[in-house]
Formats: sequence, C-alpha cells, structure tokens
Amino acid sequence: MKYQLLKFVIIFTVPFSIILAQTSDNPWTIGLGANTVQIMDDSVESKFGLGPSVSIGRYLGAGFSIGANYGINKFDIEDINTDYTSVDAFLKFNVNSNKFSPYLIAGYGLSDFGKKLSLKGVFNSQGAGRTITGGVGFDILVSEKISLNIRSTYRFSEEKGTYKHLQHMVGFNYNFGQGDSDKDGVPDKKDSCPEEPGLKEFDGCPDTDGDKIPDNKDSCPEEFGAEIMNGCPDTDNDGVADNEDECPEQEGLVEVNGCPDADGDGVADKDDECPKDAGEEDNKGCPWPDTDGDGVNDNIDACPEQAGSAENSGCPELSTEVVQTINELATKVNFAAGTDRIQGKTVMNSLNEIKKLLDQNPDGNLVIEGHTSSDGEADANLELSQLRAAAVKSFLVNLGVNSDRLKTEGYGEERPIQDNDTPQGRALNRRVQFRTEF
Repeated sequence: MKYQLLKFVIIFTVPFSIILAQTSDNPWTIGLGANTVQIMDDSVESKFGLGPSVSIGRYLGAGFSIGANYGINKFDIEDINTDYTSVDAFLKFNVNSNKFSPYLIAGYGLSDFGKKLSLKGVFNSQGAGRTITGGVGFDILVSEKISLNIRSTYRFSEEKGTYKHLQHMVGFNYNFGQGDSDKDGVPDKKDSCPEEPGLKEFDGCPDTDGDKIPDNKDSCPEEFGAEIMNGCPDTDNDGVADNEDECPEQEGLVEVNGCPDADGDGVADKDDECPKDAGEEDNKGCPWPDTDGDGVNDNIDACPEQAGSAENSGCPELSTEVVQTINELATKVNFAAGTDRIQGKTVMNSLNEIKKLLDQNPDGNLVIEGHTSSDGEADANLELSQLRAAAVKSFLVNLGVNSDRLKTEGYGEERPIQDNDTPQGRALNRRVQFRTEF
C-alpha cells in the first residue's frame, strides 16, 4: 500500500515545478482533480482507487482562505468493492504568496464508506460519519490563473461504519474574480491604495482634506491646499508652503525659507541682528567692522587694531628699504652644520642691529624664514630649518622685540642661494631670511 501511495504522488507531482495560491487579485477558485484514500487501520486490508473531486474556495486575506470540497471514490476493502464519498468545509492558510506556496488546512465534514448503493444523491449510504480533518499541501502556479494543488489530509471519525483514513488529492485550480481588499469599488489590481478605502477618480486612493489631490500625492493630506503647493496651504501667499515656511504668517522670500529679509543680505530678519543693514551670515547679518580704519574688515584683518595694508592682510608693513637692510644684516646669521644654535660675535651683533631697526620702525612685522643645506635627510632638514627660525625669534624676543611682530617658517633645503656641491655654498645656505608679509 505504501508503495502504491508513493507511486501515486510521483506520477502527479514530477511534471510540475512552480506554484502560487489564490490572492486578493483572484480571490475565487474552483478546483478539479482526483483523490485516493488510505485507511489507517492495520486490521483492514484495502486497495487504492482513484476518483474525482471538486472544490470551491474564497481568499480572505493574510494568507487565509475558506472553501468546501467534495470527492467520490471506489476501492476494495477486504476484496469487497466499496463506494466512498466525502464532503468538507475547510479553512486554509498559505504560508507565503511566492511561486511555491505550502499551506495548512483544517476542516469539518462527512465521510461515507458504503458497501453498496442504498441511497441516491450525494451519499451512497446512510452511514456517513462526522469527520474532523487536518493536513498539509502546496499550490503551484502554472499560469496567471491556473495552479496545481497537491494535498494530504488526515480524516478522524469514530462513528460506526467509518475509518480513520488519509485522503490524498491532486488537481488543478482555476483562480478568478477581482479582489477589493478595502471595499471601495476599485479592484485591487487597479487600486493605487488597496489597503485604504478611496475614490474611483483617484484610482482608489482617499482625499482626506477634499482638495482634489489624493492623499498618496498630497504632502499635507489633512490640510486643504493647492496643487502647486503639493496639496499644502500657503497662508501668507509667498510661494512657500506652510509646512516648509519658517514664517508662515509673514510674506517672505523663497531664498530665506519664506521669511522677510529687509536688507537683502540673505539673512532672514528673524535671525538678523542688523535687519536694516546688509551684512554677513557669519556675523549674524551685520556688516563687519573695521576697527583700525585701514580698509580691511576685522574678519579678514590679521592685525585688526593696527592700521595696515590690504596687501599685508591688514597689518602694517616695514618699508622696502628697512627690510632690505635687515636682510643684508641677516647674511651674517649663519649656522654650523646640523645645529640651530646661535653662536659667534658676528651673528649676535647682526641680530642686535636688526632689533634696533625694529625699534625704530615699531609698526612693522616680520616673517623669519629658516633654511638648510642639502646635507642629511630632507625631513630632518625641514625640521632643522624650523628650529633655526625659532631660535632667531627667541633671540630677538629676549632682546626686547614684541613676539607678536614675529612669525617663523621653515623651508628645509628647498630654497638654496648657493650651490650645495661646495663647502662654501652649503655654509651660505645654512641661514635665515626676513620678509615683511605676515
């Protein structure tokens, strides 16, 4: 018997490989197929037979369906020809809605094992037994509306003349009808909002605020608005919808999110500390002051309290002649190889003379540049040049020069003034130079 069942399942399942259960798009289904019965009583010998079955079902939603099934069969029980009839109401749950959709099924109905025909009509005998059913199966989509259905159910009954048995079914379902999940009169297939009752004119979507813009296209679905505003109101009529307008009751400009900007500086009046004077955003809408009156605003003036030149970032400049004199003195400020130490009477005298010139010209600032020869590694030389510039600054500060007037930079071996191939050239390259720009 087991081998016969296996053969039956293989014959009907091998040719098929894909499936889909009924859905909200095709909620109704009619099924035609074949069934066979396997009695679950070892004391009774029976042989498989095949008979037709028919079913009807309706998809409810969330994978659940209800329906009814009717099947008839003819087989042998202990060599006695037996008619079999079953009818059931069932609840079905598809695990998923993919192409292959397994399901669980449970129901209640009648089972009839009739030894002979004694009653015309639906049942073959008067011994039909009330039966509880439960089982598993799967649906396979063959086309958009046709699916293969394979099912096995266990049928439990203890009434006289019946047996506990398995019923195996295989057949095809025709899925049809147009589902309407939200009951708004628009089929789900054509409904842009199938889960929300809506209007036919908006493809099944609602228009909560009645502004003729469906909620799925309305940025403000609960507030009456204009189409140009994507369904949102514009209370102050400034072209900025209220939901994006930072000043919804004051006519303003699009550029400043719907707020007024009296001075036109791009800073909304509500954020502008100088609403009547055009200013800068990074100064809270106010113009930048020029504390020292040199024509360079404080925000870009490196010396905001000292009048200077625009070319020198607002700082005062030493004259060309003074800088030239300082650099002539600097030609005597040289360093021993590999060191930043200031030593020698000539070097110190030159730095003292530079200090005197700075005292005579108190408004000028200097950049001290440190340099090296090509001896050693480039990275080490860069660091050494920075140390040499810092050493000169420290020396001048100790002499009494204001440190704010001095800045240091190092260039390593990048800017030689003599050939590094000779000892004399390398000695001259181990130096400092001065420039006025800050």
